[in-house]
Amino acid sequence: MKPLSDIEIAQQTELIHINTIADKLNIDVDDLEHFGKYKAKLPLHLIDDEKIKNNNLILVTALTPTPAGEGKTTVSIGLTEGLNKIGKQATVVLREPSLGPVFGIKGGAAGGGYSQVIPMEDINLHFTGDFNAVEKANNLLAALIDNNLQSKSNNLNLDGRTVAWKRVIDMNDRSLRNIVIGLGGTANGIPREDGFNITPASEVMAILCMASGFSDLKKRLGNIFIGFTFDKKPIFARDLKAENAMAILLKDAIKPNLVQTLEHNPAIIHGGPFANIAQGTNTILATKMGLSLSEYVITEAGFGADLGAEKFLNIKCTAANLNPKAVVLVATIRALRHHGGSPVDQYNIPHVERVEKGFENLEKHIENIRKFNIEPVVAINAFTSDSEEEIALIIQKCKTLDVNAVLANGWAAGGNGTKELAMAVVDVVENKATLFKSMYQWKSPVKEKIEKIAKEIYGADGVDYDNKAILNLKRIDRLGFSDFAVCMAKTQKSFSDNEKLIGRPKGFRVTVREIEIAAGAKFLIPILGKMMRMPGLPTIPASENMTIDDNGTISGLS
Repeated sequence: MKPLSDIEIAQQTELIHINTIADKLNIDVDDLEHFGKYKAKLPLHLIDDEKIKNNNLILVTALTPTPAGEGKTTVSIGLTEGLNKIGKQATVVLREPSLGPVFGIKGGAAGGGYSQVIPMEDINLHFTGDFNAVEKANNLLAALIDNNLQSKSNNLNLDGRTVAWKRVIDMNDRSLRNIVIGLGGTANGIPREDGFNITPASEVMAILCMASGFSDLKKRLGNIFIGFTFDKKPIFARDLKAENAMAILLKDAIKPNLVQTLEHNPAIIHGGPFANIAQGTNTILATKMGLSLSEYVITEAGFGADLGAEKFLNIKCTAANLNPKAVVLVATIRALRHHGGSPVDQYNIPHVERVEKGFENLEKHIENIRKFNIEPVVAINAFTSDSEEEIALIIQKCKTLDVNAVLANGWAAGGNGTKELAMAVVDVVENKATLFKSMYQWKSPVKEKIEKIAKEIYGADGVDYDNKAILNLKRIDRLGFSDFAVCMAKTQKSFSDNEKLIGRPKGFRVTVREIEIAAGAKFLIPILGKMMRMPGLPTIPASENMTIDDNGTISGLS
């Protein structure tokens, strides 16, 4: 019998009314802003800083992933189910999926198997319109910039050649990376080079995820750096009087979204920046909302711990004064085979020697987490191709590092498959939890912050800077932005900036090509290698396998 797909499992689950989910969190129904029966937005006044201090934040991250991903979202949801199974009040807090990857390379992004958040189709598609609002706010600023360039009476003397702001769309479309706008005569604007980023890579998305409240959101929007005048003076969004109009478009998007898991536990989903080119975690407001309402909050950070977890800890937790109590490192046997040298066509073939070699990658991530003064738990996300010998090897090797490694079977069994993982996490929280410490001070020199991450987290021998990056450093210093956090943009496929260096590479240096400024988000973005903010579609996009019938039933979204 053919196993059920993710979407078939989700569609066979009977949802319960969102009012019942809210009741589990002691939320008054009158506080909910309903989007039908199964989705609602939560007002920001529910956030309680005193309750946050008394509850437990758990981060789920992973070893360096394979292109297929290692299941952080699935483990996050499964762990939440498992914690509730053993009597803990737990809520999962996740990012919203981007339509680009959903229709492009990966299909749905709401967990998998019997560890999913639902309504799965809604979450993966337009959901409550947050991404649309981010896109519109971003593109409003773009339109205001070009309108000002065209204007004769209200012109800011902005040099169009220096404009750093791009338009966005939430779809993979490589043809929009570099374009020319304003063609067709003087009535159609000033011709100049432009381009599109994908919506999760927008600074507006980053700002939404960093904002501490609505007034802070508006201030950050006003601080967006646009470019320079012809006499080299910086221009910001506030100079265009854009922040209020942009904030109006985001007035509902700033509120976290409440949905449910397959086992009818609360799930808060909000914001969606990528982790290889942005901070890779949900909003500060969503995380604080969860911690205000639940004893345990499980959240995830994108890609491997060298990207999502590093940014979650150094940027988000530092900015929001959050203290994560434990980190779950997701590992799969097939990823360890990959890092041990397995070719793609042998990922699913047991090979103890390759797993042992690949363990070097996981070991480095374990070391890195401990540098933040946090104890990790390793979750071996189970696949049918795993052998008992390979699993036993990982458990034993983790034991020699004084790390508890647990087989997690949330995909196949939901909360019943993650109770052991839940107990391991509770053990760390109750017996080993320490006070989180960041790796660098934001006020440190920019180069020092970059090199700290490169050497400590990646294991690089040093950092080289291209000429453009050197000029960018001078500009950053001149603008007074040196005390911003650092949000590294690099390949997710390696600790290094060379995706071919798998495992635990040594004896390498990384190169910073350029450094972008996200003044509203208050971080700098060093770009290592050829990173793109607009992905392309694969040869066979996931969209080709999706269908919808006359009753509106969707298939292939998984």
